[in-house]
Amino acid sequence: MSYTSSSPDGLPPVQMNNLKRAHAPLQAELKAAAARVIDSGWTILGPEVEAFEQAWASQAGAAFCVGVASGSDALQLALRALDIGPGDAVLTVANAGGYATQAILAIGARPLFVDIDGDSLLLDLEALRAALSPGVRALVVTHLYGRMAAMPDILALCRAAGVPVIEDAAQAHGAAWEGRPAGGWGDLSCFSFYPTKNLGALGDGGAVCCSDPALATRLRQLRQYGWQPKYHVQLPGGMNSRLDEMQAAFLRVLLPSLEAANTARRQVADRYLAVLGSLPGGTRPVRPAAALDVAHLFVLRHPDRDGLRARLLARGIQSDVHYPCADHLQPGFARRVAQLGQAPLPPAGALPHTESACAGILSLPCHPWLETGEVARVSDALREAWQ
Repeated sequence: MSYTSSSPDGLPPVQMNNLKRAHAPLQAELKAAAARVIDSGWTILGPEVEAFEQAWASQAGAAFCVGVASGSDALQLALRALDIGPGDAVLTVANAGGYATQAILAIGARPLFVDIDGDSLLLDLEALRAALSPGVRALVVTHLYGRMAAMPDILALCRAAGVPVIEDAAQAHGAAWEGRPAGGWGDLSCFSFYPTKNLGALGDGGAVCCSDPALATRLRQLRQYGWQPKYHVQLPGGMNSRLDEMQAAFLRVLLPSLEAANTARRQVADRYLAVLGSLPGGTRPVRPAAALDVAHLFVLRHPDRDGLRARLLARGIQSDVHYPCADHLQPGFARRVAQLGQAPLPPAGALPHTESACAGILSLPCHPWLETGEVARVSDALREAWQ
């Protein structure tokens, strides 16, 4: 869907994100950070990365943080750190954009999909219970749209089954469950610092957190070819995946603003929730009571999602769909599974709550840099476009 250049009243469109606004107040600090890196002569795995790793481990409630090149690499490295490989079964959901599935298939492992709860759109506990069969090697649990999955119950089920848990916390920077932060629950946790995340770099970046020193050591080796020492490959499956000094320096500048930015996101989300409450059939995925939501995305559901999206766009409101196609129905994943000689992915209808969600979800602009008037424009347009 193309974006209009302006709304009917001549105003510019309300954008899904506005990174120019995000960076403008911190221009001086960001430029100073860049100059500091340039002047230092360090470009890879230097003091900026080390300082950010320490800060982010503390933020995530973990003992260790290993900076890597992207959130996608973080997922792969977490799986490799658990020695998961070809043919191993890994549980995950199919409504989270395919990132976990991509990582599972990239190492030759086998994705097994668990349906979601139809209200929260997060991992369904009863479906997980049924899926924890002998032979399952790990669970990748995704905290989606800024809301955490029910980690106490998930961990209880997985610990009883002897299955390690990887948190995909790429959309949950600063989120928490009963005060305990996302990233501090599982055996490993993965973060993306893509520019539009709640904490975003000025390019790609990611991290894996854990509290097991042996896993942290493995991760540091795996992110750099499996070396220990340099040029001596000790671990198979190593990658070239390192958070660079420049992005780490930028993240150190941006990190102190995370809590305030998350508060601003929640305020925008609350405005939209008030509008949805007045509309017939207006629904948003349920926010678990124990979870601190960081409103990475504001996602609603509508039976005519594409029609609503077009009507909003005609009023100058951008939107997006996170995500329109469930993983088990992606043709590229089906071809990769066939190449690996694995059993075919589940057919349409196998994950009813997942498929229903993918057909009806729509994301509205929800970021800390929206102006009050823009939030009002989105709210008014939503009322007008809702049918």
